[in-house]
Amino acid sequence: MFLSVFDLFKIGIGPSSSHTMGPMTAAVRFLDELAGDDWPRPVGTVVDRIAVSLHGSLAFTGIGHGTDRAVILGLTGQTPLTVDPDASDAILEKIATEKRIEPPGHPGYRFDPQKDLELDRKHPLPGHANGMVFSAYDRDDRLLLRRIYYSIGGGFVVSAEELQRMKADSQKPEERGVPYPFGSARQMLEMAKASGLSISDMKRANEETRMSRAELDAGLDRVWGAMSACIDRGLSQEGIMPGGLKVRRRAKKLNERMEEDWRQNRPNPLMANDWLSVYAMAVNEENAAGGRVVTAPTNGAAGVVPAVMRYWRRFHVDADPHGTRDFLLTAAAIGGIIKHNASISGAEVGCQGEVGSASAMAAAGLCAVMGGTPEQVENAAEIALEHHLGMTCDPVGGLVQVPCIERNALGAVKAVTAASLAIKGDGQHFVPLDAAVETMRQTGHDMNERYKETSQGGLAVNVVEC
Repeated sequence: MFLSVFDLFKIGIGPSSSHTMGPMTAAVRFLDELAGDDWPRPVGTVVDRIAVSLHGSLAFTGIGHGTDRAVILGLTGQTPLTVDPDASDAILEKIATEKRIEPPGHPGYRFDPQKDLELDRKHPLPGHANGMVFSAYDRDDRLLLRRIYYSIGGGFVVSAEELQRMKADSQKPEERGVPYPFGSARQMLEMAKASGLSISDMKRANEETRMSRAELDAGLDRVWGAMSACIDRGLSQEGIMPGGLKVRRRAKKLNERMEEDWRQNRPNPLMANDWLSVYAMAVNEENAAGGRVVTAPTNGAAGVVPAVMRYWRRFHVDADPHGTRDFLLTAAAIGGIIKHNASISGAEVGCQGEVGSASAMAAAGLCAVMGGTPEQVENAAEIALEHHLGMTCDPVGGLVQVPCIERNALGAVKAVTAASLAIKGDGQHFVPLDAAVETMRQTGHDMNERYKETSQGGLAVNVVEC
């Protein structure tokens, strides 16, 4: 099984990988299909209007996650990597006024956001909770092209046909195009033992079948650079976050207080927890504000891995750039196993699949750079994931703010605790990581839809009622 480190760590924008980045990517895909020749285009017909409908979780929490904005920006040709968050409002205002989109390489199409973008809460699509339908019409409103896409978590987007193939292929033998095609933690440990390599070395060998070592290292450095920049910006901003809940940013003031205590050498027995929390909150406050973030493995859980990495780089004397790359490669190996066998999508399995996965990835990465064996790394990931099992995704107001921001802080704390416990042991433990991943999958399957990113249950309703 091969899932690239850059599939899991994607540079984009907030507030959601599945509800913002995914729909934007889907819109760009539809434009590409529209411009191509792989559909039965009637002779002499011209596409005049585009319409989009959002279904399932995207319909229920789309406004709070900026899905409507993301789709419109995607239809102008913007991608999560290239979009300028500071220029978005002007683009959206122009389209709302002119009721027209003009993506590069296209003739321009009629598109009225008030009429042509529908949040359909009554008709969920069968393939996935995050479904979208894109349609193109001629001047007489005759349907020319209709495509269904699903945003399956972490910014990944598949068509309806691709989703069916994924389900059909799920029981097929693992991919053999890489030297270490582990699809489970058990296979990963067996391959590590047989090869004598670390998890990061095996992951690196797999990646280098697709790119050169220099390209891989440059890409890993870009990912960490974007993560670090997100922390720094989050620590410099203050004020009220958008969306209507009037939640105030806290990371800046907390960081200033902690830096002062640090300069004054004031004893603080909770120092590790405090630094981890403020770094994670800085990232997720930026994400909630629609800033530049890195999926890790999702936007909603984007603060955990960067927080643990920043804490390690600042306070561990042996931290270095090479170790940073090993951290990311190890974390990606664990994230790939979880995604392959369960899910990283809150709309599929609740927040256990987002913050739980992120905590497991961070715990594994930290354990690895602290000198952990493959068995200890697997143990660290299992401890972190096990203690997120059953966690629901119930964002208040459909916004990635409450409880999401603090939940990342606690996920980072759990990750460090898990790595510490694992590295003090010998790697032998009672519950294997594969069992925890399968338990997460089963729990997510059994979980009521109200608790899977629809904002119809849990804190999302009880806080409002209070």
